[in-house]
Amino acid sequence: MQSSLYVALSSQIALEKRLTTTANNVANMATAGFRAEEIKFAELLGRSNRGEVAFVGPGTNTISRAAGPTTKTEAPLDVAVQGDVWLAVSGPKGTLYTRDGRFTMDATGQIRTLTGLPVVDPGGGPVQLDPQAGPPTIGRDGSLYQNRNQVGAIGLFTIDRKAALARGPDNTVSASIPGRAVQDFTRVGMIQGYVEGANVNPILEMTKLIAIQRAFESAASMTSEADNTLTGAVKTLGPQG
Repeated sequence: MQSSLYVALSSQIALEKRLTTTANNVANMATAGFRAEEIKFAELLGRSNRGEVAFVGPGTNTISRAAGPTTKTEAPLDVAVQGDVWLAVSGPKGTLYTRDGRFTMDATGQIRTLTGLPVVDPGGGPVQLDPQAGPPTIGRDGSLYQNRNQVGAIGLFTIDRKAALARGPDNTVSASIPGRAVQDFTRVGMIQGYVEGANVNPILEMTKLIAIQRAFESAASMTSEADNTLTGAVKTLGPQG
């Protein structure tokens, strides 16, 4: 089979993956704390009877760590993270990380995400409040106060830049290297009564969608031409009846 057909097919597969990723970014533009996803493709070299042929690799997904815009809500259990740090929650299979700081308090006083995942403190334990003591005051370092008494803290964690991030349930990510509790809050912290939005650039993502669609159509046309050329060659060189 012609190498051009394989090249065109590899391009279509890569473009379909990029289209799915970009469409998901666009669909979550209004999701609090959502992290946009990008794909990096590498060139794969193969050999044919005419020499080396370049194909598009399967691509590697990367979750963006860029900050999103913050919106004031004045809700006492809403927090927005500042800096390259993460909030942490207890997931079904271990610790997960999120930038979605829309929290609630259950009947027992435990702080949870909107989907019910327990928020953890710097030591990885649950964050517990007194449900009868009223709304807490939350400091920049995550410290929690009720009636002027510190009753706990919301943990902030740094994730090594070398760690691979993967999407988890309920707007979270998992990390290949566990996060470390923040000790120095000079450049990072959290602010109460605010929520961070998605770090998706709407104009950029919509532009990507248009470009990807056009590139896919071009690759599809190339595939069709290569297939027609192969079919014509078979008919021409095939046995003559």
